[in-house]
Amino acid sequence: MREKLADLPHEEFWLLLLDRGNRLIERTPVSRGGLHGTVADPKIIFKLALDVRASCIVLCHNHPSGQLRPSEEDIKLTRKLVDGARLLDITVQDHLIIAGGGYYSFADNGMM
Repeated sequence: MREKLADLPHEEFWLLLLDRGNRLIERTPVSRGGLHGTVADPKIIFKLALDVRASCIVLCHNHPSGQLRPSEEDIKLTRKLVDGARLLDITVQDHLIIAGGGYYSFADNGMM
């Protein structure tokens, strides 16, 4: 996702849709915002996952500021999506924040 998100001057939210074997079904944009944020509507995210019968999803968005640390809003959204996905028997594998030359993984940092 780095090639799609790293150098953008605005924030975008993307979704990786995976099958039971964690193979990529589709990579799709969810929203495009401004310099300080974008809306990631859970209804849209879950509809996209259900339409292709995804078993797992990976959430991705960029921080145009270059800041790799998640904001409080990022943390709250992740928790909300993990809880909602559980009800639909979908696993949220990770939430990635792309910024500059690096990334932050919620899973790698014990935040899933």
